[in-house]
Amino acid sequence: MTRAVLIGLGSNRGDKKANLQRALFEIEKRKLGCVAAKSSLWRTEPKGMADEEDFFNAAVLLETELSAEELLKELLAIEEELGRVRGPGSGPEPRTLDLDILFFGNERIERPGFHVPHPRVHERRFTLAPLSEIAPDFVHPLLKKTLGALLGELTDRSRVERLEESW
Repeated sequence: MTRAVLIGLGSNRGDKKANLQRALFEIEKRKLGCVAAKSSLWRTEPKGMADEEDFFNAAVLLETELSAEELLKELLAIEEELGRVRGPGSGPEPRTLDLDILFFGNERIERPGFHVPHPRVHERRFTLAPLSEIAPDFVHPLLKKTLGALLGELTDRSRVERLEESW
């Protein structure tokens, strides 16, 4: 069964644009599914991290036959291959690449270290802005609101700006 999956991409280390391009290339090369849509590139301020470089963020809509666990395993392998090193804590940290499954169709997944929908997706401008660009009418399966509506209701006023350059 094919599922529509919304994936968030982020980078704030090295050549951020190239990191996101390489991640997308790896998703396609590994045949994880068909990339049906990709957002613009967004420059965002780092949340919860002092004195860090801005992030580049984006989102993709992937149509996949993989299970959520299979997809997560592949995305983590791509992160590692592109230099992601996870620190000992669970807080925000700089990264060459971050790939998050934000929505896996309308499924709810609750496992240690893996929660879908992403538990804070509706609170973060840096995820909702790119998501709303490619899937504004997608309904959050738990909150029962569209991504566009959630973006409009957002109280997060962090700096998130759409870049004109393509990726």
